[in-house]
This record gives sequence, structure tokens and C-alpha cells, in this order.
Amino acid sequence: MPPWPEHLGRPGRLALTLLLGLAAALLAERVHLPLPWMIGPLLATAGCCVAGVRLLGSTRLRNAGLVAIGMALGLYFTPAALAAVLQLAPALALGVAWALLLGYGFYRFLLHVNGGDRATAFFSATIGGASEMAQMAERHGGRVDRVAAAHSMRVLLVVVLIPVGLQLAGVHGVDTGLPAVQDLRPAGLVLLLAAALAGVALLHRLRAPNPWVLGSVLVTMALSGAGVELSALPREASNAGQLFIGVALGTRFTPESLRSAPRWLGSVAAGTLAMILLSLGFAWALARFSGLHPATVLLATAPGGIAEMCITAKVLQLGVPLVTAFQVLRYIAVLTLSAPLYRRELARGTARAG
Repeated sequence: MPPWPEHLGRPGRLALTLLLGLAAALLAERVHLPLPWMIGPLLATAGCCVAGVRLLGSTRLRNAGLVAIGMALGLYFTPAALAAVLQLAPALALGVAWALLLGYGFYRFLLHVNGGDRATAFFSATIGGASEMAQMAERHGGRVDRVAAAHSMRVLLVVVLIPVGLQLAGVHGVDTGLPAVQDLRPAGLVLLLAAALAGVALLHRLRAPNPWVLGSVLVTMALSGAGVELSALPREASNAGQLFIGVALGTRFTPESLRSAPRWLGSVAAGTLAMILLSLGFAWALARFSGLHPATVLLATAPGGIAEMCITAKVLQLGVPLVTAFQVLRYIAVLTLSAPLYRRELARGTARAG
């Protein structure tokens, strides 16, 4: 007989995983953890998977969660909020430059750790989406397993440490903003969902990266920025989205991933902690330059995932439109520039070796 819970089959394992995630979310909410609907399921499923319990995540549910989060974020882009973001173009450009510089420094550190494997180190260090970076690493001869493990470890640490740190520092609601519409309108919600899914379908057809977040957030942002107020999003939809994303992140961890390269993951963890500390300093400096709150700038420029950092901003009420704009722009810039920058770095390395 297969080991427990594999004998339950895929539907049973998925149901068990979601029940565990739900229980962990409710417990995290009860003990007042920040982002309880994401951090609770993430830690619970990651802990069980590392212990050898073969839980199962769902890509389809994760994608549905990303659509819900994208819609929730886009609703914050009122005409006034959109105009304020556009006035911060210089700060947005500095945020992109910082992400590239931070990733390059991390790359140089990982290159020393893994014995000169440039592709693996570069795409593990680049602050982009895990699946996109893993695909680029595979095309350039890198180790996909190490790249995926590195991004999972980075996101786990950032998602847990930064929200907890902000909560302990008492930073909550210091840069508030309200969605364009705050009441639930069933007919409007159907239209909003249809528009968001149309945006997702269009970006998916164009083979754009992460169409689930970008398609839904860009369409909802455009509608809200134009003053079209269809409906708010139910709180339960946002919570479910966080639950699905947390479970998807947690189930990436396995005992094999920790045993196969403990020094590599330890180095990734150390490098991630260093990046968080450096980001604190950069957030303070950029806040003084731009007049923004340092906590908002930290979430906008932290080396986390786009969905995770924007959810943190939403839950802690820390400049949701600004954080979303920073993260979306950085995400697009990093994905666009990663391959050319790697080829340039590879050419420089070859020239030095010659």
C-alpha cells in the first residue's frame, strides 16, 4: 500500500492539504499573525512536506487565487491614486534599478558558493518569478532544481520575516487607501470577473509571463482608474486566494530538496537575509527622497514575489497602489532584461577567463 496520504489519491491529498491550510489560516488569524491566510497555510504545508508528508498543491487553484488577488489590488487604483503613482516615475525607475543591482550582488555571492555555475547562480539570484527564472535557467544550461529551490526559499523568508517585522514595529495603516468601490454588487461583480478573465486570456494568448496576476490587475486597474465602479471583491475571495497561494508555495518544499543541497539553501537563506537588510536601508533613503513612508517603500522594493508583497500591503494598509505599481514594473523589467544581462555577464566572464 502507498504511504499515507498517497493512498488517498490526488483528490484526497488535495482535499487534505486544503483542510490543513484552512486550519492553519484560522489558527494564525486567532493568534494575530500578519497575513494569516497566507503565512499560516505556507508554514503548515511546508513543515509537513519537509517532514515527509506528501501533500499536494493545485496549480489551477493557485492561478484562481492569483486572479482574485489581482482584482483586489486593481480596485485600489482610483483616478487620484493612479495620478499619484504616475507622479512618482523617478522613484519607480530607482526601484527597478535597485532590484537589478540587488540581484547582481546576490548572484556574485551565489557564484562563489556553487563553484562557478553562472547560469544557476544568475537565475537563482534574479528577483523574478520562480517558474520564469527556472525556465530561463534551463534554456541556458542551469540546474532547474536548484533555481526553483532558491526562489522558494527566498519567497518563504521574505513573506514571513517582513510582515512579522512590520507588525512587531507597529506599522499598520500608516499609508492607507480605499478601493474604488467598497460595496458588493452582484451584477457588477460578474462583469468585473468577466473583464479580468478576458485580460488573463489575452495575456495568456500573447504568452505573457504570469498572465493570471498581470491580466487581472491591469484590467481592473484600468477600469478603476477610468472611474468605472462595478463592485467590490468579497473578503472571502481574497482570503481564499491567499490560502491557495500559500499552499502552492508550501508544497514546493520536500525532504529531498533540503538533503540534496543543504549548503546551497543555507547560502540562499543567508543571502536573502542580507538583501532584506539592504532593502531596509534603501527604503529609508528612497522614502526621504520621495516623501513616502519607509514601510510602503520597503514593501515596494523588497525582494519578494509580486503577489505576496502586494497582499502584505493590502492587509497592512500600506500604500497598495504604489506597492503594486513598483512590483508590477519591476517584474516586467526583470523578465525583459534577465536574458540579455545574463548573456552580457557570460561574455564578460569568458573575456576575463581568456
